[in-house]
Amino acid sequence: MTGQAEISAEIAAIQAEYRTAGTQESQPRLDYPPYRSSRLRHPNRPLHLTDPETVEVRGPCFGDSDVDAADADLTAQHPGEPIGERIVVTGRILDGDGRPVRRQLVEIWQANASGRYIHQRDQHPAPLDPNFTGAGRCLTDDDGCYRFTTIKPGPYPWRNHHNAWRPAHIHFSVFGSDFTQRMITQMYFPGDPLFSLDPIYQSITDQRARDRLVASYDHDITSHEWATGYRWDVVLTGPAATPCEEPR
Repeated sequence: MTGQAEISAEIAAIQAEYRTAGTQESQPRLDYPPYRSSRLRHPNRPLHLTDPETVEVRGPCFGDSDVDAADADLTAQHPGEPIGERIVVTGRILDGDGRPVRRQLVEIWQANASGRYIHQRDQHPAPLDPNFTGAGRCLTDDDGCYRFTTIKPGPYPWRNHHNAWRPAHIHFSVFGSDFTQRMITQMYFPGDPLFSLDPIYQSITDQRARDRLVASYDHDITSHEWATGYRWDVVLTGPAATPCEEPR
């Protein structure tokens, strides 16, 4: 077997081994062989505990004066209209007990509708969109809600294995009261056929945890003749916590 069939079989074999051993995991594995660069993306020596400086513990503090309401509309950052399917993504940031996390800074970044980032290392032969930068931010409200208007990103190739494509996704960054509490994760779209072939998504061996990374289509959020709507909540702690990238 070669190509997609080979990587799919490799992922299935590793997952079967985890299930047999009773070690289903709800967070991404730091060293996951099908995701080749994972071996380079985690510490290989024991970590040392350090005490952050006082200024780092107490700041930064994000308030209404630091984030403009327009920052949350990624379709209105340039003179022209971006190309692609306009979407609204909204949800709540919650703690492990289901309580809203208020005034939380939420940042997103993503590829454009062609699956390309505005980044010098992204040489994917797909067009850049001069009217889409692919980055936005907002603060959660008193109910812990965030809301972004953006363009649905396209899948894109990566060099992990032969004919490798990443499912469409949006990166999320959530801050606590300081940078040392930052959490980074990804939101996916329902029904993506690339899920079973993506080692990053599959590095979480618990299917229930993987499902927590997938947004749901919400017709109540969808706007008539304007944008389709998706809902996705982020849970920061507890057994239902959203899978996230571990600090490196």
